[in-house]
Amino acid sequence: MKLAHFALAAGVALASAAAAGADAYPSKPITMIVPTAPAGSTDIMARLVAEPLARALGKPIVIDNKPGASGNIGTEFVARAAPDGYTLLMQYSGYHVGNPALYPNLKWSPTRDFVPIAMVMRAPHVIAVSGTLPVNSVQDLIAYGKKKKKGGLFFASSGNGSIQHIAGELLARQIKEPMTHVPYKGSGPAINDLVAGTVDMFITTPPSVIGFLPSGKLKALAYTGAQRHPSMPHVPTSAEAGLPGYEVESWFAVFAPAKTPPEIVARLTTEIRKIVESESFRKKVDDQGAFAVYMDPPTLGKFVDQQLAMWSKVIKDADIKPD
Repeated sequence: MKLAHFALAAGVALASAAAAGADAYPSKPITMIVPTAPAGSTDIMARLVAEPLARALGKPIVIDNKPGASGNIGTEFVARAAPDGYTLLMQYSGYHVGNPALYPNLKWSPTRDFVPIAMVMRAPHVIAVSGTLPVNSVQDLIAYGKKKKKGGLFFASSGNGSIQHIAGELLARQIKEPMTHVPYKGSGPAINDLVAGTVDMFITTPPSVIGFLPSGKLKALAYTGAQRHPSMPHVPTSAEAGLPGYEVESWFAVFAPAKTPPEIVARLTTEIRKIVESESFRKKVDDQGAFAVYMDPPTLGKFVDQQLAMWSKVIKDADIKPD
């Protein structure tokens, strides 16, 4: 009986300790890793989530940009971080479900090394061109590319093998015209060169480019979703622009290192859900030309598995390889 009482007391003590640990989290600042350069869609999304999440948790959240190697540097950093809830990853779908099919020797696994926390945004892409380019439609763009003597259209991406890279290669195959890929270390540097006219085109998520449209520094020729977005009502869908079936979508989600305690995962996803479903957050995301979408950890985990299978097939069928 004494042994049974001891075991019961020990169990209660352990449960109390776990609860106390959850209540105590966080006790210090949290770092959110962004595997891209500042100013791109992933960076914008991280900052939109981090500010209200910091208020909800009562501790600062520091954004740490670790660009390079098509997102692999920042992603691997989080995969190797301590699973204590103090290092999070704002991840871009192109890296999480595209890279495993592109890089056979990855040092991280999207399923083995991470625990899903929450989906926060889904975004079809826009076909954006420099404001200096003498085109106003996809058909103008195709005609312009045909007139160029070498390399056709020069299209930017946030890195070799990114969804933007894949989107450009798929477009080249659909229009049956050669295009030259110009990879960057994130969307921010790519946007800078697009505005300057160094590259012709960038197929990317709206948050990266929407701020440049009113001034005419950039032009949006098509939205790669099934329907037009309310924040860009004058931008035709791909089908309306003469590219039937050309639909490309990215998503952004928060992950933590594998083996992060379930109570910490629960605390984070609960607070992020409140943020994503708030009217203020939804409006900010709508204004960026995207859609605020929450997924809980189990749903996000299943979604990642489905996306891994889908993008692996797309990459294989299109014979896309990192440069």
